[in-house]
Amino acid sequence: MTAPSSNDRFKKLLTDNGTLLTGEALRQLTVFDFNNQNPKNAPGGSILLATVDNFPILQGLDIAGTISFVEPCGLNIPHMHPRADEFFFTVEGILDTGFVKENGFNTEIETQLGKYQGTVFPMGSMHYQQNPTCKPAVFVAALNSADPGRSDIATSFWMLPNDVINSALGFPNTIGGGNIEAWRSHLPINLAAGVDSCLKRC
Repeated sequence: MTAPSSNDRFKKLLTDNGTLLTGEALRQLTVFDFNNQNPKNAPGGSILLATVDNFPILQGLDIAGTISFVEPCGLNIPHMHPRADEFFFTVEGILDTGFVKENGFNTEIETQLGKYQGTVFPMGSMHYQQNPTCKPAVFVAALNSADPGRSDIATSFWMLPNDVINSALGFPNTIGGGNIEAWRSHLPINLAAGVDSCLKRC
């Protein structure tokens, strides 16, 4: 990060005492393997994002990328990237997507993507993807930051103090201080199993 130029960063990363690394040592630093996904992370599928954290060669390049395998009815839960716009492509199956921008543009932009079709999610917009079919789907996404970040909306919201959650939801008789912990314990990670109507149909 402190190297003065792009060339200096590449030399520091890819050489050993001035000699270019070779073989597996070089491959480990220049190839990101999206096959290393853990499908046990969530019942709805798996997702792996290459960022500067796990792929250091991205430092200074302002790019990141992800591949996700979405199970039938799987849902990539509503989230946002605070530091990146996203260009999103379906490469297998069908995915429903939607995003909501900030206050003042109070309409959800929804679309359905088939194979080799894409859309965008602007920086900071809340967005999601869902597989509405009984067959697996796969998507690829490119982001214009090496450190795009990800905030899962529901998870982040439920980290707030109980009285703030109650007031924000306006339903203190339904969600109260006594059952907020129970709500928190059922929140999915990233890819959820999906919506009931799809699961019942499949």
